[in-house]
Amino acid sequence: MAGPLAGLRVIDLTSVLMGPFTTQVLGDLGADVIKIESPQGDTVRHIGTARNPAMGPCFLHVNRSKRSVVLDLKLKQDRQAILELAKTADIFMSNVRPAAMARLQLGYEDVRAANPRIIYVSLVGYGQDGPYAQRAAYDDMIQAVCAVPSLVAQAGDGVPRYVPLAMVDRIVGQAAATATLAAVIHRDKTGRGQRVDIPMFETMVPYVMGEHMMGLTFDPPLGPPGYPRLLASTRQAYPTRDGFVCALVYTDKHWQSFFELMGQPDRCSTDPRLASIGNRTTHINDLYAEVSAFLLEHSTAYWLEALKAADIPVMPLHTLESLLEDPHLHAVNYFEMVDHPTEGRVRQMPPLGRWSDSVPDSLRPAPTLGQHTDEVLAEIGRGRGSSCPIIEEK
Repeated sequence: MAGPLAGLRVIDLTSVLMGPFTTQVLGDLGADVIKIESPQGDTVRHIGTARNPAMGPCFLHVNRSKRSVVLDLKLKQDRQAILELAKTADIFMSNVRPAAMARLQLGYEDVRAANPRIIYVSLVGYGQDGPYAQRAAYDDMIQAVCAVPSLVAQAGDGVPRYVPLAMVDRIVGQAAATATLAAVIHRDKTGRGQRVDIPMFETMVPYVMGEHMMGLTFDPPLGPPGYPRLLASTRQAYPTRDGFVCALVYTDKHWQSFFELMGQPDRCSTDPRLASIGNRTTHINDLYAEVSAFLLEHSTAYWLEALKAADIPVMPLHTLESLLEDPHLHAVNYFEMVDHPTEGRVRQMPPLGRWSDSVPDSLRPAPTLGQHTDEVLAEIGRGRGSSCPIIEEK
């Protein structure tokens, strides 16, 4: 593997989405990620239409750049093999509850005894000091407890719906990758490994409350919570004569240009609601309603050109299908067609960022279940036929 993290080894005991996304970020950047799977495999292997069993599309998109090793955590000899792998690793990552990991003798103290320099990353739903510590955590549940469906209801039709993305898993996964690499830098400076807990709930709260805390920031409060512009029911893709267009009229210049386009060049100087960003924010629902009414007068193609010419941010409204045909993504070769060894031609998205030197390349395709078991165990002297002693189950 090439890339800025080449030489870093990760023992990956995560499954489903958040943990595998985290470790794929690390693997794409060059880390050697050893994915430990049960004999049944990661649950996500079985989601979606697939060419072959246990190789579903959701799995393919979060398990690239890894080696798959099948070990059964119920067996003492397999748990011992994981500890031996940990001796060779920099990072040990799990999304199994810490209490369960301790019962399996794979908790932080167990792994640290095998490798004192290990960075032991525990992806959990909630901080382990609070009353939610032992509760199950899924993307929907964290959205709910972070008030996301309530915000959707307030801005929409009153129904508290979940955002139709596994956004918590990916946001927290990216945060976990950042925290993990910070711990590696600290280890390299000091020689000391450590345990890092990444709770989904506490990680997501700032993403919600950073904008919506508003007046509750102060003690005593200076006003209610909620950022009016983000909660405006008229903040939406605007209907045009023949479809939709997405525009953002935001700055002083945007509003001036917009009303000039509408034939009202003096509007910003005569309407006190437009005098400042604070005033506009207070009255944003009514102002966006005016924008919406104007945009109904012409076609989508007209507005894409007219608003662009006026230097007002505007973009087309994509569907999942049209996103694949986006001209910008096509120009940067974003959705690359590659040949997977077992799955044939598949569409692949690139790793994080563009690099002028340590370019991540030669991405390892998502593995079949247990594809690298013999290869990896041989690296610690536990390949089939090895003379390395195996501890029997008791």
